Amino acid sequence: MTAAAQMLTPKRALLAALLACVPVLAPAQDFPGLVQPLHDITLSTGVGGVVASKHVVPGSRVRAQQVLMVLDDRLQAVEADRRRVMLLDTSELRATEERLRIARTLYEDARVVFDKTGSISRDELMRLEGEYRATQGRLEQLQALKEREKLEHHGAVQERQMRQLVAPVGGVVTKVDVDVGEWAKPGEPLIRLVDASTLVFRANLPQAAVGNLKPGAVVPVLVEDGARVMQVPGRVTFVSPVADPASGLVEVRANVGNPGGQLRPGSKAMVRLGGAAAAGAGRQP
Repeated sequence: MTAAAQMLTPKRALLAALLACVPVLAPAQDFPGLVQPLHDITLSTGVGGVVASKHVVPGSRVRAQQVLMVLDDRLQAVEADRRRVMLLDTSELRATEERLRIARTLYEDARVVFDKTGSISRDELMRLEGEYRATQGRLEQLQALKEREKLEHHGAVQERQMRQLVAPVGGVVTKVDVDVGEWAKPGEPLIRLVDASTLVFRANLPQAAVGNLKPGAVVPVLVEDGARVMQVPGRVTFVSPVADPASGLVEVRANVGNPGGQLRPGSKAMVRLGGAAAAGAGRQP
């Protein structure tokens, strides 16, 4: 062996050792699933009644807490107003407070006179004390009455609000199953509301594929859009701690942003794991 060959041998050995330390990435694999809206809600009312007004149609974009529909609430409105008037009427309460102030002053002055000079009879002192105590009790009674009226007014307002169908989240109305003048039954499906600003990718994966997958990891999700396939990042939110006993598969969910509404809920999708995708899946930016 020449001297040049002998010099190359350690270098080759070092190169072989370095290559042995480099992990061999498995080829990436695609696992099928579906993307669904984050919220897909069928709304109904807790009470029955005639539909008085309807503020949305299919395709309407609504915000959270927006009123979508109102049942006939005229009786409830009158009752809420009546309770409000009763609550705001504090004339007797104010008059009783003034009577209590006067009764307390008369009793305290009479007590001082009785103790110092005795020029007032005990019966008169006891009468003034009785008036003071009775007025004090009446004031406490009226204060408790106002607290009860406050609760009753709140209950009347809540009773009226139960006849309003309100959007719990923002989204798009996709279905309206009632018209003005129709009777809405309690619990009957009336309006369907979909929030597709964020989609949820769901798939059942083999246990070997989810070994290193943790909530918070970012994985590539490929969503079918007609003839196209769009690749978007998905943040893993759930990896089931148990496997299905029949199939051995593990449920995985990942949130996919859809701010422009380009992705259609219900579309087929795939998550890409393994290879470079697996290397990046564990990173949490």
